Amino acid sequence: MESRFTPARLGTAIALLVGLHITHASTAPLPVEDFAKIPSIQSVSMSPDGKQLVAIIAAPGSNNGDTALANWNLDTPGSAPVAITPSGDRMKFIAASALKAGRSLVIGRQELTAQLSGCGEGNSVGSTKTFLSKAFLTDSSQAKFDEAFADNTRKLGISEQTQRCLELAGTASLVHSLPLDPDKVIISQINQTNFSASYYLFNLRTGQTELLFRGDARSTPGLFHPRNGELLTRTQIEPAGSNDYEQQILVKSKASGQFEKHETLTTRLSDRYTMEVVGIDDQSGKLYILTDKFSDQVQARLYDPATKAFDNEPLAAHPEYPIGGLILGTKPSNFNQVLGFYVDGPRREAVYVDPQMKALYDGLKQAYPGKNIAISGYNDDLSRVLFTTNSASSPTSYQILVDRKQVTTLGSERPWVDGKQIGEQRWITYTARDGRKIPAIVDLPAGWKNGDAALPALVHPHGGPWARDYTGWDASGWVPFFTSRGYAVIRPQYRGSTGFGREHWIAGDKQWGLTMQDDNDDAAAWLVQQGIAAKDRIAIFGYSYGGFASAAAVVRSPSPYQCAIAGAPVTDLARLGVSWSENRLQRILQGQTVKGMDPMQNTAKAAIPLLTFVGDRDVRTPASHARNFYNGVKDKVPARFELIPDMPHSMPWYPSHYRATLPLMADFLGKDCGPSGL
Repeated sequence: MESRFTPARLGTAIALLVGLHITHASTAPLPVEDFAKIPSIQSVSMSPDGKQLVAIIAAPGSNNGDTALANWNLDTPGSAPVAITPSGDRMKFIAASALKAGRSLVIGRQELTAQLSGCGEGNSVGSTKTFLSKAFLTDSSQAKFDEAFADNTRKLGISEQTQRCLELAGTASLVHSLPLDPDKVIISQINQTNFSASYYLFNLRTGQTELLFRGDARSTPGLFHPRNGELLTRTQIEPAGSNDYEQQILVKSKASGQFEKHETLTTRLSDRYTMEVVGIDDQSGKLYILTDKFSDQVQARLYDPATKAFDNEPLAAHPEYPIGGLILGTKPSNFNQVLGFYVDGPRREAVYVDPQMKALYDGLKQAYPGKNIAISGYNDDLSRVLFTTNSASSPTSYQILVDRKQVTTLGSERPWVDGKQIGEQRWITYTARDGRKIPAIVDLPAGWKNGDAALPALVHPHGGPWARDYTGWDASGWVPFFTSRGYAVIRPQYRGSTGFGREHWIAGDKQWGLTMQDDNDDAAAWLVQQGIAAKDRIAIFGYSYGGFASAAAVVRSPSPYQCAIAGAPVTDLARLGVSWSENRLQRILQGQTVKGMDPMQNTAKAAIPLLTFVGDRDVRTPASHARNFYNGVKDKVPARFELIPDMPHSMPWYPSHYRATLPLMADFLGKDCGPSGL
């Protein structure tokens, strides 16, 4: 199994990293290659001291066809990387993170073809083709890559099959960075005899470990103190009647040193309340908790373990959207202070309450109007600040603010994209047929305005379904690819989506293909009512759960669509509900919500043309779902099935995957969607 890398040192700047490409507006659609090429730069992070920067870049000489790991010394801003290491022939770099003690964590991934029986995703359906991911530690020279946090002691009696399972599941991971400690982090390691996780202090310089907590099937750690790694809370899952479970949050008592159950923090898993301990106030000892026990939307609350009571008023709340997290200081000057919080609205928006961070953030927003700004790293005196910008028409770009006055641009992920060809993005709300308000994102072709001729359109439901979409750049590339070709695209946040309140989330239970599908159809009706879409020129395209929605549209009548594109769909609900997850609790809790109209039981009702595709290394929604559904409808409607070589379910995808799927979809819509194409 290849996992060795050859380091390279470059003494001159590489033009592709700068991102200064000159493009000219044209009427031609954005080419497939704009989305197929490996991003010029991605996964950028800065070390806590602000001295080191690591990123995944397009490997020099690969024509954006492969990845490499790059490392910069920020004591000389604007200089070339001190080291660039191309990916190996098989193991490809896909993510990186700058740690401390001069170390970097990098994730590599390679294709694996083997019998997966009993191991990881795909084991229950007999998959043999998947991907293996591994984490490596290296230093700024990138001369040596060691498997990260691995327990390399020899284990007796471990079968080859068990070893493969452990490789697929991953044996170790980073849990907490402990910002004030110069050398140590908290990691988890999988016990090779019983597959339970143990948690350790890990010294990045010496590799020595110190046990903090030994988990089991029912008990997992919660909050580690950010100063010293002491475990303050843990979560216990206990049976609560037939077919239900109780999530208990146990808090370590200052007096006894023992973990005690807190009834106030205990919830039934079937109720699906959010109850997450995310921090501790140094002065009062109160816990910071994200919960929706007091509101339909998640709020940030203070909880006193001594009195076992929440404060009367929330620490942070929003009437329409959930609080997505607290922003806690990680530097000596602001450590563990609440600097702000995130509101998960149309986009994830930081709200800073710390005056210094607020002034910095407001200044960046003023300097980059119309862009989404995110501060992703900084050093203690804010002399070096790493931040990103993006918008619906601008791929993510990475910048460093030096001495609070000079910006050094590292580059754009896709500097060749002509944003003038992408058009306008709107956040809207429409009313479903039963009166429910459904948020949605509408993307329009460049130059189109209200009153212009109605457009061809795509209804594009997201995957999950326990997920949601945000405004800004679409990382999949699908939305700008289609809007540049003249399509309007609407992304409905149908019931069952998360991030719009607990009630909206639970409303999707057992409604697959039913009211969840109504929400998608009602999005099509809204486009027509607004004069955006022509009634006879609408298609539905989705991937994963969105692929299910597209398959469901094929067999539902009357249909607002002329055709459907189902990417990596699930189509057999009876089969899916019992194999939802390897985790028994998740099978019970989420698996029991996977009910509704089963497309595989209704193939005789197929009424519109279908294109379905899936990767042959997709173990999350195996190809049997798409293939069987295609076989069930192909004699009733025009249908096409494509198996994409070496494509996994989730990004990152290879350039070849985009080159295969994007033209496939564009040609199908143009030629085979409805009587004469969309």
